[in-house]
Amino acid sequence: MGGMVMLSELATEILIPVCAVIGIVFSLVQWSLVSRVKLTYERHDSSPNNKKNGYGGDYLIEEEEGLNDHSVVTKCAEIQNAISEGATSFLFTEYQYVGIFMVAFAILIFLFLGSVESFSTKSQPCTYNEHKMCKPALATAVFSTVSFLLGAITSVVSGFLGMKIATYANARTTLEARKGVGKAFITAFRSGAVMGFLLAANGLLVLYITINLFKLYYGDDWEGLFEAITGYGLGGSSMALFGRVGGGIYTKAADVGADLVGKVERNIPEDDPRNPAVIADNVGDNVGDIAGMGSDLFGSYAESSCAALVVASISSFGIDHQFTAMCYPLLISSMGILVCLITTLFATDFFEIKAVKEIEPALKKQLIISTVFMTVGIAVVSWLALPSSFTIYNFGVQKVVKNWQLFLCVGVGLWAGLIIGFVTEYYTSNAYSPVQDVADSCRTGAATNVIFGLALGYKSVIIPIFAIAVSIFVSFSFAAMYGIAMAALGMLSTIATGLAIDAYGPISDNAGGIAEMAGMSHRIRERTDALDAAGNTTAAIGKGFAIGSAALVSLALFGAFASRAAISTVDVLAPKVFIGLIVGAMLPYWFSAMTMKSVGSAALKMVEEVRRQFNTIPGLMEGLAKPDYATCVKISTDASIKEMIPPGALVMLTPLIVGTLFGVETLAGVLAGSLVSGVQIAISASNTGGAWDNAKKYIEAGASEHAKTLGPKGSEPHKAAVIGDTIGDPLKDTSGPSLNILIKLMAVESLVFAPFFATHGGLLFKIF
Repeated sequence: MGGMVMLSELATEILIPVCAVIGIVFSLVQWSLVSRVKLTYERHDSSPNNKKNGYGGDYLIEEEEGLNDHSVVTKCAEIQNAISEGATSFLFTEYQYVGIFMVAFAILIFLFLGSVESFSTKSQPCTYNEHKMCKPALATAVFSTVSFLLGAITSVVSGFLGMKIATYANARTTLEARKGVGKAFITAFRSGAVMGFLLAANGLLVLYITINLFKLYYGDDWEGLFEAITGYGLGGSSMALFGRVGGGIYTKAADVGADLVGKVERNIPEDDPRNPAVIADNVGDNVGDIAGMGSDLFGSYAESSCAALVVASISSFGIDHQFTAMCYPLLISSMGILVCLITTLFATDFFEIKAVKEIEPALKKQLIISTVFMTVGIAVVSWLALPSSFTIYNFGVQKVVKNWQLFLCVGVGLWAGLIIGFVTEYYTSNAYSPVQDVADSCRTGAATNVIFGLALGYKSVIIPIFAIAVSIFVSFSFAAMYGIAMAALGMLSTIATGLAIDAYGPISDNAGGIAEMAGMSHRIRERTDALDAAGNTTAAIGKGFAIGSAALVSLALFGAFASRAAISTVDVLAPKVFIGLIVGAMLPYWFSAMTMKSVGSAALKMVEEVRRQFNTIPGLMEGLAKPDYATCVKISTDASIKEMIPPGALVMLTPLIVGTLFGVETLAGVLAGSLVSGVQIAISASNTGGAWDNAKKYIEAGASEHAKTLGPKGSEPHKAAVIGDTIGDPLKDTSGPSLNILIKLMAVESLVFAPFFATHGGLLFKIF
């Protein structure tokens, strides 16, 4: 095997940024294709100019169907503007608050890490090799702070760009639905791809440039360099936390308010323009599921890369200064961008969707194709970038690893991700028996629906946990903590495709809302509903990926933290570790309680406002008067900004307080405890919510004989299903997805502050 055919340093240095640029260019191409759908009404005369791009025929069809209606297009454009403005203004408000926090936390990082050697500028002995001299702790403090800010900014930009493209594409998807479900699908999917590729490529490019700039100062001191880089992951995730929690509270306050008054009390459809909360609800889909999800997966990607680089820097790659082997994690991500690029063409260019039932299979094929191609890609990278045998640092000893073993580590993570995706799909799609059973239980009312839904969520944890367990065992046995970090990167290597599928969901959801609000025909609404139901399932798959990768990432970070803080074993029976474990396991519950209560109290205000408008605005119910959308948007914005701070503070302060007062052993316990309980709650919450949502959609669509016996809209079983869906909203869109950030964020923060905790931590135990 390899050795002779290894990539040269120069090739590596060119290859990584080139792949990132290809990703960015590809996303811009997709964006230009989406922008061909015009949101202005044009008169189509029969001059030959209009026949270009072969679109001549489409106009004729539209004319026949009488759909080329001036008012519909204008209305769609208006609604899209309202949604886009709402989302932009919310994100700007959120980022102002988060910006203050970011600066404050950056100062904290500098003070804590600088104080390790009391701000001296002298070189110090290296952590892992006492005989060599490394750069001073002050340098780590400065560079960690810089990389923290870079990660935070990249994360914010990723979320913001994703939100922009989603609000740009939603009305275009609605208009394309007039030509058929295939055209609408391609528009929604392309827009998702814009976000996926921008995010994957940006994350890779910024990380790569940062490493090269830091290298100018650090030179051969890989250890110090990559310790400073860990701030990048911390920045990415801390922004993601606020994006996820803030966006999640926003979207669900609006959604629950709109559902309870609109569907249950007033018996009007979900996205009826008479409902005052309807714009806020559609804005919420973008700020929570797009901006939040984007920041979240970017955080995972940044952290798993950082964890892998930290462990590799103290292994033979770092000791022998093998730049190509050192960049193995970045090369895997570069290969991922190329693989996802080919995969995306399968959905948009190689095959065309003709019928509604082909939507979900097409999205599932994306996952399978990207996984199969990526397996080959990993093999190529492992053969070209790694020496045939090398050593990996494993808690004080160097462990010999072969390059095929590392290939298996990445591969097992990649396939575990696929398994988690499919299990999630089985439990949340209304094509299978679990969701159909939940729908069936609605016959006897809301209570049985809730019982069945909860049981489904708990049961859906089993297989994903085994998949994660197997990948942990395999990757740890082969390559210690480096193996686990690489398994996490393997799961995230197809992030561009995963995010495209994920962003497709909220875009289709919005498209349906716009169709309803613009008063389009029932046929078009059926098409957008079909896109949306598939989107619900894919959103659940995306959350499954995010949770699975979070589990592996935080374990890898935990390992890096243990090495850095010089803990060789974590003894569960030691009292200071055990109290950490039990408190750590409690944290996800505390966090979920905070986020769910926030949704509840914000929804309460929303329900009161919607009721007030229905009762006091004359002619609103008859559709003669316009509701006051702006007040509802404001309620959601204010509530989410105010309510995102306590849960955020809980997550960010816990490691600092525990590490400083109780020391590294207790902190290790807290990290292990929160990882173990957080994963379970996150998976069950996300899947329960997804199942309830699709059970409701199953009854509404009435596609099968069984579904018809439960429907139509407004029947008793349907009302029970709506209640289940409303309970599931905060579970699947606020608490569940935010938990994976809690797990990762505490681990990466502990790693960044490890030098401080190792030197000055455990104040309480020092007193006694």
